[in-house]
Amino acid sequence: MRILALITARGGTKRLPGKNIRLLGGVPLIVWSIEVAKDVPQICDILVSTDDPAIAEIARNAGAMVPWLRPAELATDSATSIDVSLHALDWYERQNGTIDGLLLLQPTSPFRRRATVRRGISLFCAHPNRPVVSVSPATSHPMWCVEVIGESLRPHFEGGMHLRSQELPLAYVLNGAFYLRASEDLRAQRSFYSDEACPLVISDPEEGIDIDTEWDWMIAEAAVQRNAIASKAK
Repeated sequence: MRILALITARGGTKRLPGKNIRLLGGVPLIVWSIEVAKDVPQICDILVSTDDPAIAEIARNAGAMVPWLRPAELATDSATSIDVSLHALDWYERQNGTIDGLLLLQPTSPFRRRATVRRGISLFCAHPNRPVVSVSPATSHPMWCVEVIGESLRPHFEGGMHLRSQELPLAYVLNGAFYLRASEDLRAQRSFYSDEACPLVISDPEEGIDIDTEWDWMIAEAAVQRNAIASKAK
């Protein structure tokens, strides 16, 4: 099994400028994802796709492959993650031969564990024709969600508002930490997701943190500080 780990890190992030190399616990954010992909036998290489020379240098120093800077047309706000992923996949297979799957590790999920990566790959090995996507328990249940219409509220699901919490079915959300799909399926479907996707359930709230805003960053810093205090107490 040969799996390419791809980390996508654009330089011009808007909501949290410079987040990919911002220090979290003294370590650039992107390095957290590079480190977690190391020493996983099925991962043949860790490739970083970026348009930013500073990100590229940090990634190389951390041990990742950064063979080029991303083309300008793939570094815009309108460029999609699937286009970026396919660009990296096509280049890698031209240079290094075919791979079995592309694993997308977004740098905004710094707390995913190596054990979780291994578990996701094991799921993929058992079901090679199905993508594997990580999910976390939903903090706000969809059956309790409403929409605002003028000055009124309307439930998204009829009858859901009358259910007690213990009566609600389990609900999960994509957390962005792990996407793995067979190369040819990714090319054919142009998506890491399908209705047949295998769920990689991440129950630990910390591991499922996805940093997209300043508030998310504050939560991540609090998690780092809590873990540091816990380590000193042992």
